Amino acid sequence: MTIQQLVESILKDVGGRQNVITATNCMTRLRINVKNDSAINEAALKGLEGVMGIVHDRAGYIEVVVGPGKCRKCADYCKDLGIPAAADAVAGGDWKANKAAIKAGQKDNKLKSMLKTFGDIFVPLIPGVIAAGLCAGLNTLLGQLFPGTENPALILITNFLSMINTAFMTYLTAWAGYRAAEKFGGTPILGGMLGMITTLGGIDAISKVVGLFNEAQPLDAILRAGRGGVLAAVIGVWCMCKIERAIRSKMPDALDIVFTPLLTLIITLVPYVLVVMPITGLISTGLVKIVGAVAMSASPVVRAISGYLGAALFLPMVAMGMHHGLVALYTVQLETFGCVYLYPALAMAGAGQVGAAIAIYLKCKQARNDRLKGVITGALPAGILGVGEPLIYGVTLPMGKPFLTAGLGAGFGGAFVNLMQVASTTWGPSGLLGCFVMTAGPNGAAKSVLFFVVGLIISYIMGFIITNFAIKPEEVANV
Repeated sequence: MTIQQLVESILKDVGGRQNVITATNCMTRLRINVKNDSAINEAALKGLEGVMGIVHDRAGYIEVVVGPGKCRKCADYCKDLGIPAAADAVAGGDWKANKAAIKAGQKDNKLKSMLKTFGDIFVPLIPGVIAAGLCAGLNTLLGQLFPGTENPALILITNFLSMINTAFMTYLTAWAGYRAAEKFGGTPILGGMLGMITTLGGIDAISKVVGLFNEAQPLDAILRAGRGGVLAAVIGVWCMCKIERAIRSKMPDALDIVFTPLLTLIITLVPYVLVVMPITGLISTGLVKIVGAVAMSASPVVRAISGYLGAALFLPMVAMGMHHGLVALYTVQLETFGCVYLYPALAMAGAGQVGAAIAIYLKCKQARNDRLKGVITGALPAGILGVGEPLIYGVTLPMGKPFLTAGLGAGFGGAFVNLMQVASTTWGPSGLLGCFVMTAGPNGAAKSVLFFVVGLIISYIMGFIITNFAIKPEEVANV
């Protein structure tokens, strides 16, 4: 199918163009909000050529897995048809319908919807997260390979890489604030401004005036520049959007464009700086300590166990929609340490799926299931590179048992990389594509990359072995 044909078929099976509220994309999926959930034809969607799977875990919302690159093209074509993206719908005045669709799902599981909202804020930031992290990882590798270099070409390269990483990390709270305002129905630029204020030096001056600054240990201050980070920005912008709507409802139209943004920021800023930032700072510190106690523990046994459990349970969390909450942990670690200790172990989950898929492929040869062999052959290269959805939604998850055995196998790789204290400069890339961002941690960039590759191999092997023992040829004969 062409992109146009695929989108038209998807729209038909979700109840037609008139049933769609918004359509946007993440890394591999086309995300669709609909008015009437009962109009979705799941069986027809699963049978479409080009559709690798679907996630329909709450009313009024469905994710159609079409693969990396293709999902963005599908979303762009939807926009050409006049279907707004989620943020466009909010900005264009259709936010009430969008809110109603999301609310319908929140009744089923408020915690999952809350975590998903936080994840949705960061989905458009993922390209920046990955680009910045890759640049930081490559810079670290170059610094170790050519220490103290005076080569002009290398100096230029490292400075360009550094600027890309710095551009994202320096203004991370601003990007988060901008996206949060889009998500919550406020004015995005005001959200960006509030997020940027979080990191300004004037916060330290205010902290000293109100007696909350720690001169001896500035990083331990109750209030300081950057305190609370993206958690503060997201929660602060949520409050700001409430204040903005309240002000706008009372403001005369002729004065709205001048006084609504001014009053919104002034009224929001005082409680944001004096209340939200200190409280979220304590929460961030707590999250860092919890993650540090397991993923960065001085005990090798604790690190290995936590790595195993993280890798083994990650994809079931994805299947249940609970993985979005991990974005908060990744972000807090990245802000605090400049790297992420939790992600490398979780990145092993996809490698376990590769090993399981190879085992199933061999079973298919015995059972003469050429159809499933073809699916695995097409999906394996993407899985090895780190794009796991084709294998997950096309092979292991529909079968059930291999989805679990793959996780059990991946746990061994997770235990190894956590034991070796591998850390990443970002999150997102996994598989072989993740090598370039696994350059942080106490071992140095080259060793960290090596340990990560060894972890992948362990996950491949153990995912294969456990699945090979658990699955019989007759179980794949008619899949």
